[in-house]
Amino acid sequence: MNTVVINSLLITLYKSKKLLNDLNDNSYCCKEVGPYYSSVGSHIRHALDFYKCIFKGLESKHVNLTSRDRDKRVENDCNCAISEIEFIADKIKGLHSVDLNLVLDVEDNLGDGNITLQYTLGALLAQANSHTIHHYAIIAYVLDRLDVEIKDENFGYNPTTPMHVLKHTKAS
Repeated sequence: MNTVVINSLLITLYKSKKLLNDLNDNSYCCKEVGPYYSSVGSHIRHALDFYKCIFKGLESKHVNLTSRDRDKRVENDCNCAISEIEFIADKIKGLHSVDLNLVLDVEDNLGDGNITLQYTLGALLAQANSHTIHHYAIIAYVLDRLDVEIKDENFGYNPTTPMHVLKHTKAS
């Protein structure tokens, strides 16, 4: 099972690397698209921060999703972000022998202060993957408004999106 999970995480993660290879720092950092005026870089950095929180807390079995690095270099520099993606990918590749049923205390803020819940590592990694895809959808919106074409026609779509929906959306 680890191989399927790890491969899925890497496929999703490498989509951002492919995207960054086609972007320049101006498009990556642009905060001119409403309504939130966030950059592609801020969404990439945020998704990578989620993974970094997991790896930071894995040994202690306490993952604090509110304690993020928020490294501005990753947010503002495509090459720095690509390096961070490779760093996270290497950490993910190292999970082949880790029990995905390992129970972790996961601290997060759901809107009313921090709370700690128990997750399995597998469930938390699945959440990280879905979270990343969600941010890819926002990135796709931002890049569309900047008239930047994304070469990956499935970028930002969940793998469970029915094909007829994808075909209809792309034909519009």
